[in-house]
Amino acid sequence: MSGEYEEAFRESIRNPEHFWGAAAKNIVWYKEYDRVLTPGDPPFYRWFEGGMLNTCYNCLDRHIEEGRGDRIALIYDSPVTKTVIKYSYTELCDLVARCAGGLQKLGIEKGDRIVIYMPMIPEAVIAMLASARIGAIHSVVFGGFASRELAKRIEDAGPKIIITASCGIEVDRIIPYKPLLDGALALCTHTPSACIYVQRKEKMVDLKGEQEISWDQLIDAEPASCVPVNATDPLYLLYTSGTTGRPKGVVRDTGGHLVALSWSMKNIYGMEPGEVYWAASDIGWVVGHSYIVYGPLLHGCTTILYEGKSVGTPDPGAFWRVIAEHVVSALFCAPTAFRAIRREDPDGKYRAKYNLSKFRMLFLAGERCDPDTLVWAEEILGVPVIDHWWQTETGWAIGANCAGLELLPIKPGSCTKPVPGYDILVLDTRGDPVPNKETGNVVVQLPLPPGCFTTLWKNDADYIRTYFSAYPGYYLTSDAGFIDDDGYLWIMGRTDDIINVAGHRLSTGAMEEVLASHPDVAESAVFGVHDSIKGEVPFGFVVVKAGAERNKGKLPQELIALVREKIGPIASFKTAAVVQRLPKTRSGKILRGTIKKIADGTPYSIPATIDDPAILDEIKAILQEMGYPKQ
Repeated sequence: MSGEYEEAFRESIRNPEHFWGAAAKNIVWYKEYDRVLTPGDPPFYRWFEGGMLNTCYNCLDRHIEEGRGDRIALIYDSPVTKTVIKYSYTELCDLVARCAGGLQKLGIEKGDRIVIYMPMIPEAVIAMLASARIGAIHSVVFGGFASRELAKRIEDAGPKIIITASCGIEVDRIIPYKPLLDGALALCTHTPSACIYVQRKEKMVDLKGEQEISWDQLIDAEPASCVPVNATDPLYLLYTSGTTGRPKGVVRDTGGHLVALSWSMKNIYGMEPGEVYWAASDIGWVVGHSYIVYGPLLHGCTTILYEGKSVGTPDPGAFWRVIAEHVVSALFCAPTAFRAIRREDPDGKYRAKYNLSKFRMLFLAGERCDPDTLVWAEEILGVPVIDHWWQTETGWAIGANCAGLELLPIKPGSCTKPVPGYDILVLDTRGDPVPNKETGNVVVQLPLPPGCFTTLWKNDADYIRTYFSAYPGYYLTSDAGFIDDDGYLWIMGRTDDIINVAGHRLSTGAMEEVLASHPDVAESAVFGVHDSIKGEVPFGFVVVKAGAERNKGKLPQELIALVREKIGPIASFKTAAVVQRLPKTRSGKILRGTIKKIADGTPYSIPATIDDPAILDEIKAILQEMGYPKQ
């Protein structure tokens, strides 16, 4: 007997126009669309073509008009500045409208680009919504990005103005933004007409000339009304991190984006209007766009903007404090954060200090979730812990346990069900489906559902070549995984995380799961290194939990034996090393590719997104001591 999930999924694949047409009724349209799905020229599908709407109106104005203006829309919680500020929907809308008016005074029109290079402060959210209010296209760049990476994005997007701040704050460190922005502009041929600065008391800057404007000057303007835009018009550009050469600017449309996020807040996350939702991410990443800013406000929820080091936080109780203080119903964060908390507080003594009685669900995403971390989080919190899987390109979940539809049995690990709208297959290199429980390339049959990217900014050719040429008629996720006998999708890592050991294709993700199951291991990274006999062999780095230091000497041999027991001798896992920390990007992703390049002796550069370059020195020294790179 099929449940709500199965019925919804089948309908979304069999009759996507009916399914998404029903979902679109939750959105306020200035003009009804002509049709739900326009096939066009695959892969260039169009959703809700002919319709006109405005994102900011749906996120703010409509709630006020419907009598919910006094509801709290945004909570700014900044432990680094010891600040908590709450904004009602009416207050936030007023600030956004005045910001939008200021942008119009500067000559910003529908379709113009605005680069937002900001820390996690309310003005960043206001700028995003103000851009959407007048039909401009924003491109948010992670605050503190190095000048070179920022320059690439400015050059490609061609913004008319840039909105930034005088500084960012990371724990106890001040990061001046003006030198970074000045450095980026010096590398660009494109010159914006103005740069706007939010002056923060921690580090004020001198503004020179008419092109450098303070935030207070900007918002000293008459409020602007919402500008209707086409459903197919771009809302924002978001550049994928870690790109080389020309960056990939993911284009998100307006109508499909709103329909998908509205559906997801209710049906994936189980949220009701008025509840508090916290996505512990950054607005510079896709999670911040979808689930700090647009999704919660669209659904009439309260969203939390947290300025602090939420990944690898030095305070294991920081998460619990925010959940308890603001009565959070659901939290979305990366598994990395919970591995860090578990490392410092394996017994959950900090958790016991806080009343989390209103908290009912934890969602994990961003990288693979090892089963041990998921089970630990369930035990500590006493609520369902759900891993889900998605990408910058899709903008919302591809795979999830849709708790709002029907909470299905939870299998620990990076294990999900296909979300309605995503027809997922696992194919081999020839394009043939692989049997259940065999790892292959995860693809999605076209058309992609609403909310997914429609192209790359001014680069249709790369859009087709990168994502749709390997398997015509399918979107290539570049993730490897398998489907089990119950129809669950298991994500084992990026396709380049599959290593070939003596002709056997093995998942480094599966080995990481085994390492993480050891009681002393907090987190791990496995990657392939060159071997003259077998082609590749796996190498593992682990970080131990607090209190497990005494066992470090014996740990590598225990881990080798554990992999041999759980996966078998075929894995050829014979080398493991203990490190203090693993090198990660600021979004919490482990730099496995960079470690592999060090081991292989191939050229590499330190990514601009790394949180601490010095960690790589420890990794490099250990690899050299063990004989890598091997020629």
